[in-house]
Amino acid sequence: MATNALDIDIDELVALRRDIHANPEIAFDEHRTSELVAAKLRAWDIETHTGVGGTGVVGVVRGLRGKGRPIALRADMDALPMEEEGRPLHRSQRQGVFHGCGHDGHTAMLLGVARHFCRNRDFAGTVVLVFQPAEETGGGANAMLADGLEERFAYDEIYALHNAPHFAPGTFGVLDGAMLASCDEVVIRIDGVGGHGSAPEKTKDPVMAAGQLICALQTVVSRSIEPSATAVLSIGSVHAGSAPNVIPSHAELTGTLRAFDESVRALAKTRIRAICEGIAIASECAISVEFCNSSPATINHREQAAAAARVAEGIFGTDNVLRDFAPLNGSEDFSEFLLRRPGAYALLGQGGVYCHHPEFDFNDDVLPLGVRFFVALAMARCAA
Repeated sequence: MATNALDIDIDELVALRRDIHANPEIAFDEHRTSELVAAKLRAWDIETHTGVGGTGVVGVVRGLRGKGRPIALRADMDALPMEEEGRPLHRSQRQGVFHGCGHDGHTAMLLGVARHFCRNRDFAGTVVLVFQPAEETGGGANAMLADGLEERFAYDEIYALHNAPHFAPGTFGVLDGAMLASCDEVVIRIDGVGGHGSAPEKTKDPVMAAGQLICALQTVVSRSIEPSATAVLSIGSVHAGSAPNVIPSHAELTGTLRAFDESVRALAKTRIRAICEGIAIASECAISVEFCNSSPATINHREQAAAAARVAEGIFGTDNVLRDFAPLNGSEDFSEFLLRRPGAYALLGQGGVYCHHPEFDFNDDVLPLGVRFFVALAMARCAA
């Protein structure tokens, strides 16, 4: 399919993307974004459902040729709670909120797909356009599922596309099986007995316990997980105390645990709990562990990954479709959809700095490539 075969206005698509970038919203607060999406879908005479899973939007395009396979395409809408340090003309207008992962581009691409299908309905089947909130917190997919997404829209397969700065523009990547790791946020709370820094014997020091935990937890991967397996445990924040001469009563550690295999993930959680229990005894502090905002590993279904690759070859060229690369340690709650329906998660090369970098910006040049892929994929799978 040539770019000019798409029934979209590229300039309009770029303007939409930059407008969303300039007005970012964090998880479950995507009110302006979802209103913009819904307004566009309705203007294009597409059946539109709002408030799905909170701020989610779903558009439904039914082919004029009647019954065929219903296919869902998903884009995430939320931004990150971080400051943008780049200086594009469309820079974020909201302090401390920034589209640093390219969800503005994903939303714009799916709107481009909607714009194409609003005037090109000569096909059998149904295209379900899923605009999801709250991917960054890992809660948006489950919120939409809990709101009856599958039952209400009855799709057979579901696909998603994410920008990939580590791949060059004009390339595409999809794997059979694991694409992304699971992710569990780890929250460790330590309750001791505070006191004066000159009399530590009268305290139960949570800072000392936190220090021991930081070191001991690194043995979870290095001494408990088989070397051929992959797992990552990182402690990202330490909170304790407010004065140099006071031993505080409380401390808190937070971090993330990532794995590609559910048995490895379970073993790592067991070891984290055991280490916390041991250091609680040694430090005479109370230590609790919570795993939250969790997403399982993103595991592509083989048939659907192969179908995505075949479609991509017609757009990017066979040599530019990557099928053998290391899965990423990042995570995605799109995994929740893939646990329930066949589908695939793919990567669209865009170059530039990596996602979550303070100077990240989506590469508008790849917008039409993403739209072309989604349109061609929907047509191929609806007819399959």
